[in-house]
Amino acid sequence: MSRIYNAESLKIMTLFEKITRTRIKDYFIDDNNLQTFVVDEIVLGKAIGKQAVNVKKLQKLLNSKIRIVGFSNNPEKFTKNLIYPLKAEIELKENIILIKSTDTKTKAFLIGRNQVNLKNNLKILKKYFKNIEDLKVI
Repeated sequence: MSRIYNAESLKIMTLFEKITRTRIKDYFIDDNNLQTFVVDEIVLGKAIGKQAVNVKKLQKLLNSKIRIVGFSNNPEKFTKNLIYPLKAEIELKENIILIKSTDTKTKAFLIGRNQVNLKNNLKILKKYFKNIEDLKVI
């Protein structure tokens, strides 16, 4: 997962802010080439746009899948925003975030091939919550 800001990533972040008219909090490109933009929860709706018009426009311009995540100071709420639209129970226990789901497809998607989705989400969580040690799907 790339978090080093270079000329290209700064250009992408500027493009995001220009199209969505919102301030970006952070930007990540993960191992699946999924681009994740983190914005304050308050402006999430504005960043996405009516009928996801901003998401569609950015995906077309960047020729890549993107996701826009609302930031929350609560690690459980932020995790819920990070995995949206998947439905699961989130619980924080002894610095480990547990994601509980009864649906096999949801579990598979949360984990990803070779645990890549799980690892990418854990890296994002650790950036904001230093005390988080692990992310587990049960």
